[in-house]
Amino acid sequence: MKYFDILQYNSFVILSYFFLSLFVLLLSYITKGKSTYYFSSGRGNPFSIVTYFRMFTHVLGHADWNHFRNNFIYILLVGPMIEEKYGSISLLKMIMVTAFVTALINIIFSKKDILGASGISFMLILLSSLVNLQNGKIPLTLVLIFLFYIASEVIDGLFKKDNISHLSHLIGAICGFIYGYYLF
Repeated sequence: MKYFDILQYNSFVILSYFFLSLFVLLLSYITKGKSTYYFSSGRGNPFSIVTYFRMFTHVLGHADWNHFRNNFIYILLVGPMIEEKYGSISLLKMIMVTAFVTALINIIFSKKDILGASGISFMLILLSSLVNLQNGKIPLTLVLIFLFYIASEVIDGLFKKDNISHLSHLIGAICGFIYGYYLF
C-alpha cells in the first residue's frame, strides 16, 4: 500500500470527472450501449426530467475508448491548471454551464444526439490561453488557438460530413472565452 501514498489526488474536479466518465464508458461496454441513452443529449420529451438530466450528463458519455482518450488527454493536460487558477467550485460551475448551453443549442439547432467531453475540452483549451490575461493585451496564445482550433472547427463543421459535433466544440470554445475574458 505504500505505493498509493506517493499518489496525490491533485485536481479534485478534473480527476473526479475523469473517473466518472471512465465509469460511464465501462458501463456502456457492460450494457452493450444501452446505458448510453442517459449519457447523451438530444431532442426529448420536454416534460420528462430525464431530458433535463441528459443535458448535463452527456459530457460524461463517450462513444468508445478512442473518443474518451482523445478528450481526456486535453482535459487532464489543461484542466488541473485551470482548477488551480479559478478553484474547484468555479470550474465545476463552468463545466455544468457549458454542458447545459451545449445541450440546449444542440436541441434547438440539430436533430442529432450528442455525447462526449469535447465541448469541455475546447472550453478548457481556450480558457487556458487567457490565464495570464493583462488589460489591453491580446495573448498571442489566444490568437494561435483561434487559428488552429476554432478556425479548423468552423471549416470542418461546414464542409466535413462526420459524426463529430463541431458545434459542441465551438460552443465550448465560446464558453471558455467568455469565462476567461469577462468573468475572471
